[in-house]
Amino acid sequence: MSSSPAPASPPRRADALRNEELIRRAAIEAFHGRGLDTPLEQIAAAAGVAKGTIYHRFGGRQGLVDAVIGELVGAEMDRIAEVAERTADPWEALAGYIRDRRDLHYREPAAVDALLASRLDSAALRGLAERASRTSDGLIRRARDAGVLRADFTTPDLYHADVGNGLALRRLPLPTPADYERRTRIFLDGLRPPGHHPTGSGLPSS
Repeated sequence: MSSSPAPASPPRRADALRNEELIRRAAIEAFHGRGLDTPLEQIAAAAGVAKGTIYHRFGGRQGLVDAVIGELVGAEMDRIAEVAERTADPWEALAGYIRDRRDLHYREPAAVDALLASRLDSAALRGLAERASRTSDGLIRRARDAGVLRADFTTPDLYHADVGNGLALRRLPLPTPADYERRTRIFLDGLRPPGHHPTGSGLPSS
């Protein structure tokens, strides 16, 4: 005798779906301005729900971060990578990639928090890190093979530089845009091979 099919899961209530979307939109707005450590109480209040609803629907902060990090940061990181990979000149590709990532970190606290996150059990954050590492590997290898990048510069070097920059952005007074751009230019100029005299460092002249 054949077994009866398992009963279908009941459809989710419209109010539950609406609450989830309200929480997602509130989280994106809060994380965008204040970073991923924004108190859940503030997000719940902005969404018009109880804090417990966030735990019920998303399991807590990490589940909420995982639900919104792609829209909040991932899409912009992918755009930056795509622009760099389409750039024909190896130096301009790498310099533009570094510049655009640093610009994202300057204006988006959540991007810095994602960079500094130690929650390796998060598939969403791990995916962001793995895609960034693959892009960095390819751009660095291409620039090094073209002779426009110092031979000893590696993807881990770029990651450590990003972490140092991110910590400074989160823990020290925010520099002016002009100072931040100047420091980016200094960093990029330091990546050139010895004896190289660049005509530009991937940044507009001030």
